[in-house]
Amino acid sequence: MIGSAGYPTFQVFLAIFVSMAITMALLPLWIWILHFRQIGQQIRADGPQRHLVKQGTPTMGGVIILASVFATVLLLAKSTSQTNMISLLLICGVTLLTGILGLIDDLSKVVKERSLGLRPNAKMICLTLISVSFCLAAVNVAGIEPTIAIPFVPVIDLGILTTTLQIGSVTLAIPWLYVVFVFLLMVGMSNAVNLTDGLDGLAGGTVMIAMVVMAAIAYRTDQLNTALFAAAVTGACVGFLWFNAHPAGIFMGDTGSLALGAAFAALAVMTKTEVTSLVVGGIFVFEALSVMIQVGYFKLTHKRVFLMAPFHHHFEQKGWSETKVVIRFWIITALLACIGFALFFYQSL
Repeated sequence: MIGSAGYPTFQVFLAIFVSMAITMALLPLWIWILHFRQIGQQIRADGPQRHLVKQGTPTMGGVIILASVFATVLLLAKSTSQTNMISLLLICGVTLLTGILGLIDDLSKVVKERSLGLRPNAKMICLTLISVSFCLAAVNVAGIEPTIAIPFVPVIDLGILTTTLQIGSVTLAIPWLYVVFVFLLMVGMSNAVNLTDGLDGLAGGTVMIAMVVMAAIAYRTDQLNTALFAAAVTGACVGFLWFNAHPAGIFMGDTGSLALGAAFAALAVMTKTEVTSLVVGGIFVFEALSVMIQVGYFKLTHKRVFLMAPFHHHFEQKGWSETKVVIRFWIITALLACIGFALFFYQSL
């Protein structure tokens, strides 16, 4: 591992540059391989009709995003303390496992030549195992407190219902309420980013903006390695956007969207900004809520709230161009990210 000792701010910015450079260097070759193997995105027939021209566009760009992030972390992360290294390993582990799950989902779509990959139940079981395992490791190994901090409200202790198990010489604490909370946060964010990934540059750009703030939060809480990870994700998204901007030459696929959503949630847990992250990643939350509202309302009334869900498709149906929707969602994400960071800063005073 290498780094610039004594200049942690430089290391964070370097992580952005290195990850971006690796992504931009590898993606052209990856796109060529995908074209050569005729591996492309399957477009939903019930989606916007203008998207049908995207059928066959190379997908699984998330493979390169994750490879760039892990390579950057390997190059720049420093063994500052055992706790920081454990936190980094847990975040990387969650990101890798959800990325593998997304890759299996993407490959399933390619093999079956349909827009639906793994069965929802199978995907949910895997996400549940990953999120619960992460939460237990965070609490028992990394020493994360099973509490949540809500701006302007006293800290809420979710460890009041805790079961302690003695397994040999190891004591395992299971804070049930916090486990459920982390499960909802991680599974929710993974699926929310996945739903956001419906327009060229939308998921990549919004994740990039949100990760800048998460890097700043991690840096301010003296978690340099965690900040480096968030910065590496930021850089990878910047490099990916060069090829994913409209008209996209490649999509990140579930490999990228599921992993980036889980990484965002993991960063929130490790920096104890679980609630604040819902503001920073507010655009993901609303995208997911728009689907839930649409489905629930339709089941009750057989009518629709939005012209199409997720919410970004609603604006497409209203006649907005894809680029206009994406840029405006970037702006909204930037505003929410600023509000989220201001809330965090106020709490940390």
